[in-house]
Amino acid sequence: MEKFTTGRFIDPFTDWGFKRLFGSEPHKELLIDFLNQLFLGEREIIDLVYNKNEHLGELAEDRKAVFDLLCTGSNGEQFIIEVQRVYQEYFKDRCLYYTSSLIREQALVGSTKWTYQLKPVYLIGLMDFCFDDSHRDKFLHRIQLTTRDTGEVFYDKLGFIFIEMPKFDKTETELSSELDNWFYLLKNLSKLNKIPLFLRKPVFSKLFNIAEVSNLTKDEKMAYDHSLKAQWDYLNSMDYVEKKGFERGVKEGVEEGIKKGVAKGIHQEKLNNARAMKDNGLDLQLIGKITGLPVEQLKAL
Repeated sequence: MEKFTTGRFIDPFTDWGFKRLFGSEPHKELLIDFLNQLFLGEREIIDLVYNKNEHLGELAEDRKAVFDLLCTGSNGEQFIIEVQRVYQEYFKDRCLYYTSSLIREQALVGSTKWTYQLKPVYLIGLMDFCFDDSHRDKFLHRIQLTTRDTGEVFYDKLGFIFIEMPKFDKTETELSSELDNWFYLLKNLSKLNKIPLFLRKPVFSKLFNIAEVSNLTKDEKMAYDHSLKAQWDYLNSMDYVEKKGFERGVKEGVEEGIKKGVAKGIHQEKLNNARAMKDNGLDLQLIGKITGLPVEQLKAL
């Protein structure tokens, strides 16, 4: 199997890495703390229940929504956490579609007395890229339905928080809040060789312990390596296609060519990774979670 040079701590911007840190019941206090810092007292989250991350539409032709992470708070509020490593043209549209899917599911089927009272739905987008149309000095965006004339909140049970991590450039001495500490940690975790003194607090100590690559089991290390490889291959494919396109001076059709070429390459890479994991004895359900491929397809490899 191909070997990878990794840092002391896992990369939270890989699919596997993020779910390792925040996506399981034993580690939910990490996600609770991060969300409470994000909401700045607007909402206090006491507990979370993890929900399935795939939601199907009511009709066969409806497109399913597959969330990176979906949780429900103790008061019924729902939180979608999406980690987006590379630019996606319709990322905002996808986020709106996801929140709309959860709102629609709250309708009481068959009830004649439903009052349309809804539970809050929030989406947090942790992005390793920047929106084209955002302010260059603003990396944290809190979005709600407001009245345009006054700026007053019109509806407070639907909210979006987008974090453009490339714009967060504070140094250790410039950090001024627990939220700053979280952002610094997420951005720099995979580059750290030691735990900074200012992050030696119970919640962060637990995160560092979970993120320590040397603490991973053989299967977990293998899964992490494959997640890293898929990410690196994707980024390298994007860089290569864009470079060749510019070298030829081809402007028209480049975007479409990139999408088709990268999509084909990513799918083939998933198959290759899945075959390697299967040959190494990994459980098909685990392989499916890592690669996103259906178990039926994995059985045929």
